[in-house]
Parts: sequence; C-alpha cells; structure tokens
Amino acid sequence: MTVSEIISANLGLRENQVANTISLLEDGATIPFISRYRKEATGGLNEVQVGQIKDLNDSLNELIHRREYILETIEGQGKLTDELRQRISDCWDATTLEDIYLPYKPKRKTRAEAARQKGLEPLATLLMRRPYEVPEKAALKFLSDDVPDVEAALQGARDIVAETVSEDERTRQVVRHSFEISAVISSKVVKNKAAEAGKFRDYFDWQEPLRRCSSHRLLAMRRGEAEGFLRVTISPANEEACLERVERPYVRRGTPAAAQMEMAVADAYKRLLKPSMENEFATSSKLRADEEAIKVFAGNLKQLLLAPPLGQKRIMGIDPGFRTGCKVVCLDAQGNLLHNETIYPHQPQREWGRSVCKLAALAEAYKIEAVAVGNGTAGRETEELVREAHLDGVDIFLVSEDGASVYSASPLAREEFPDYDVTVRGAVSIGRRLADPLAELVKIDPKAIGVGQYQHDVEPGALKKSLDLTVESCVNTVGVNLNTASKSLLTYVSGLGPALAQNIVDYRAENGPFASRRDLLKVPRLGAKAYEQCAGFLRIVGGENLLDNTAVHPERYALVEQMAHDAGCDVQTLIASPETRKRIDLKRYCAGSVGMPTLTDIMDELAKPGRDPRGTAKVFSFDPSLHSLADLEEGMIVPGVVTNITKFGCFVDMGIKVKGLIHVSQLADHYVKDPAEVVHIQQQVMVRVVEIDEERGRVALSMKGLQ
Repeated sequence: MTVSEIISANLGLRENQVANTISLLEDGATIPFISRYRKEATGGLNEVQVGQIKDLNDSLNELIHRREYILETIEGQGKLTDELRQRISDCWDATTLEDIYLPYKPKRKTRAEAARQKGLEPLATLLMRRPYEVPEKAALKFLSDDVPDVEAALQGARDIVAETVSEDERTRQVVRHSFEISAVISSKVVKNKAAEAGKFRDYFDWQEPLRRCSSHRLLAMRRGEAEGFLRVTISPANEEACLERVERPYVRRGTPAAAQMEMAVADAYKRLLKPSMENEFATSSKLRADEEAIKVFAGNLKQLLLAPPLGQKRIMGIDPGFRTGCKVVCLDAQGNLLHNETIYPHQPQREWGRSVCKLAALAEAYKIEAVAVGNGTAGRETEELVREAHLDGVDIFLVSEDGASVYSASPLAREEFPDYDVTVRGAVSIGRRLADPLAELVKIDPKAIGVGQYQHDVEPGALKKSLDLTVESCVNTVGVNLNTASKSLLTYVSGLGPALAQNIVDYRAENGPFASRRDLLKVPRLGAKAYEQCAGFLRIVGGENLLDNTAVHPERYALVEQMAHDAGCDVQTLIASPETRKRIDLKRYCAGSVGMPTLTDIMDELAKPGRDPRGTAKVFSFDPSLHSLADLEEGMIVPGVVTNITKFGCFVDMGIKVKGLIHVSQLADHYVKDPAEVVHIQQQVMVRVVEIDEERGRVALSMKGLQ
C-alpha cells in the first residue's frame, strides 16, 4: 500500500483528496491556505482534515525511516533473510515493527547475554526443544569455572529462555491482548504521604478498567505519581490466566523439563513481559489522555481567541491592587498608551473619594468610551469604584487577567514599552485585550492564559504544536490588518513567521502604511511563495483596491473584475449591490482550477467586505452582593461567566476568587456527552449553587432548569 492509500483508508477520504493535499503540503503550502484557497484540489477538506492528513503523513514517513534503519541494522548483523526483509518492508504498524525488531535490537548486557557468554545457550535450547531429557543431567556437561554447579547452569539457561520467550512476537501479542481487553489501572497513596497528599485524596485507593479511565483522572494519577504521592500500576485483570496463556506453547506438563520451563516462563512474564507491556500501555494511555486534554485546551483557546472584540474604542485599562494601588492607563482607539498613573482607593491608603474624582477627570480628558478592569485581586472592589464615578456612556467590563503578568515581564513587552514598568504594561494588556482579544493574547504563551485541563501534565511538544496551530487558525480565520498588526500577530499569518513578520513591521515603519497587497513583494525576503500563502489573510482598510480588505485572494482579482465587467459595472458597484451579484451565473466562470467552492467563497466575501466574524463584546455584571465565598449560600441563583471547559464539566466565575464547577451531569435537563456541546468560553450563564465546601475551597453549581 502507498502512504496515500493508508491515509485514505484511515480517514475515510478519497485517495485523490489525500494525494493532492500531500502534494500541496510538500510544495510548502500551509494548512489555512490549503483549506481556504485550494478546495477544488482537496475536494473541500477543512482545516481539521488537512491537519489530520499532515499528521498521518508525517508519522508514516517516520515509520518508513524507522524501517530503513531496522533493515540496515539487521543486515549489518548478517541476519536479514528475504522473508524477514519482506515482513519489515510490508509492515505499517509501529508496534508490530518493534516486535519484529526486538530479537535483533542491540542490547545492554543482560542476564541472558551473560549466560550466553558462559556457553549456556545449548542448554537453554535443550530445555525448550527436548523437554523429555533430564535438565539436571544435561546441565553437568556445562560446568566450568564460570558455572560452578548444576543450579548455576540451569539458572543461566532459564535466563536465556526467559529472554527468548519475552522477545517472541506471538507471545508478546498474547500478553498485549490480555492488557487490551482487561487492563486495570490502580493507584495507592505512598506510605506515610497521606497527610501531604490531600489534593489527591480521591486516588488514595483507586482502580478501574484502563479503557474506561477518563483523561482527567489518568492525568491526575500520573501527576500524583510524579510528585511522589501515589504509586500507579497497570495490570491485566486476571494475571494467572494471562500467565497460563503464555506458558501454553512452552511448557509440556509431565516432562522432566516442565518445572524448569515453568520457572523460566514465569520469570519472563514477571521480569520482562509484564513491565514491558505496562510501560507500553502506560505510554499509550498517557498519549491518549494527552491528546484528549490537548484537544480540550485547543478548543477552549480557540473560543477565547475568537471572543468578540469591543473594537477600536478609547479604553481605560485598570490593573487593580490593594496595597500597591491600582495602575490606570488610558489608550487611544489604536491601543496606543496616552497616559498612566496609580490611584490608591483601597486599604491601607483608602483614598476612595480622590480616586473616584481622578477616574472621572481621566475619562473626560481622554474621551474614554469603555473601562477594562482586571478580574484579579481587588477586581470587584475596583469595579465598584469605577461605577461610583458615574461615567456617562462608558461601559465597564471585568477582563480576565490570566497571562497579563507573563506578558508584562516578557521581552516583547519590554520592547513595546521600554520606559515603563511591568505594572503599566499589565494594565495596557488588560485594556487591549478588551479591544481585541486575539491581537493581544497571541503575545502570551497559551499555557498561561488559564484555559485547559491538566495542560502542565501533557507532553510539551505536542501541546505547543497543537496550540500554535490553533492560534494560526484563529488569526487566519479573522484576518489581519496589515497596517496595524503587531509582529506577534503577523507571525501567525499563513506563510510568514517571525522573520518575515519583523521585516513587514520594519518596512511599514520606514515606508509608511501599505497601499496594496502587491506592496508586500517589496518587503525584504518576502518572495512569491510567501506572498501566495499570506496575501489572502492580510487586510488593507482604505487601500487602492477594495478587494484588499476582503478574503478574496489576489490570484482571483481578475476573475472578480471579469464578473463586474460582464455585469456592466465596476467592482465597487458589484460589492455594494446584492441584486447585481444575484444575477451572476457562477457556472459561467468554472474553468481550470476554479470551481463552485472558490466562486461561492468569493461571492460570500463580496457580501461582507471587511466585516469581523467575531461580533462585538457585550457588557456583563456580576451579582453586586457577592464578593467572597462567605457570601454564597446553597440554593442561590447567580449570574456567571464560563471561564474553562473540561471533559467533566465547566468552571464558572461568579465574581469571587473561587470558580464554581458545573459537573457535566448538571449542565442541562438532558444527557450531555460533551460539555462543549452546551457551553462555550465567556458564555454568560445563570447558575444555582448546589454545594459549598469551604475547607477545600470548592463550589458545586448547576444549570438544570435555568436555561
């Protein structure tokens, strides 16, 4: 089978779809570009499907390289038969490939290898193939200075048998099958660690079938193990039955060699096979748990990045604090810092009245249209302060501070604001993320943004790859204003990256705003290929060509102009007139690489040039009577905002430090399989307080009967 055939069968896609997508990827096309502008070639595959093809293609190519290495290694040992070569060349399963290779794999010095060096391999062969001979009698022939007695000879022979059994492909499949159908994962608290391990209390004595163990439970147990509080094991439910199946091909009951073979096979299982399979299933289950956690994190991140922006407004950003005061910044409609200062309305200074007057004066002086208050320490108290200033026509928003401190201490923040300290940068970040969450959050490591499920416990490389792809997808879905975007935002545009993003910023600083997309070709090192990949995702507002502010790719400008000409108008009229567009027969323009998918996309873009697909941010207010956990009572119904979604439920901010959990079973009056089907990040909800655990700082909530 070819790589395309395997991927096609695996994903249920046509082979030509897969082959064309692989060809585009190998030619340097990005996932956003392929899914948006090459629908005819791929048969309309979306970003997820193109990404799946890329991942499978990469993993299969790695398998091909691994096969080549294994063939070279075995051939170098002089053990590569034609049959073995064919088996390896035809193998497309990584686990099977490693099982085939295992007997030939160079090893560190093992007990079996030490026994072979003492000349005991013939005795091991005798035990396995001539079970009717008396082992003790046969062992006498192998005594030497290195093998002083019969027991030493038999022990060495058993070591060789154990290794042979453990490396047998069929035997490994028997044990693997037992793990697959009945593996149980167990965790127990480490002796004398119970007092310190309170957060892992649920797993002090826990076991369940591995195949039913959810991602969050497995990751919680593995975290407890990594921190030294839990001991986690994976075993078949019935180890005796598993061992009996392993023994069956090797032990002939009633023969003189039976006892020796039983000991050797039991040793093979306990010392070699079971630990090997436990590691294999620990790795594969962790990988699956990682994939699920990463998928949840990426989904949450996408929702957060695509949250509605307030847009270009003059914003006051406030980073609240008690002792150190509240850092206040005033930003213009483009997010530039105009003014900053510190007020001290809270304890210990308590300059409440003066702070109210100061906010009113700043709002008047800088014509503030909205206020963004950080939702951390002193956030609710500062929100009350702003409301008391009675800023007419000014909306007040509580904005998540997650990641603001990470940004404010970053090299990027120092580069943007070299003359200001971290507190001012943090307040700017809070204000800017109200104006445009996507543009600001791309500057922060996604792991610091505060959405996800055990994100610090998953494989970092896989997490980073997924989150980078998510950010890239969001940036290219929305599109980027070429003349205002930061280097951070431009970095994620299809076909660019950090170096070209910096070159664009430098060119813009030296030459002024871009008048057209074609001017991108004047940017140093930005060639035709990069231009092809990035141009459709960059927007120019008020440029020379109206199409530069749409997702229509420059390669299709001539097609749009032809449509306008055939309709007896110019492009501007075509965009402004829905009636004119309705009269166009798109089938007339299907030719070559242009089909109905591309033509339909073009017409959709002409209907909404420059429109932001995210909508606009809405004002939300918490219950003014709630400030801490002590203010909550069971049965209360209060407003909240969804801040994080996991497989077991979602967390809701009610305006107090503790975020409540709505378990998946409490999300709706009907069965809910996936919380993401019911709620989304930053959704405004009404919740009922079900249970308050003050000792552990936990609140259980419900949405049943409230939606």
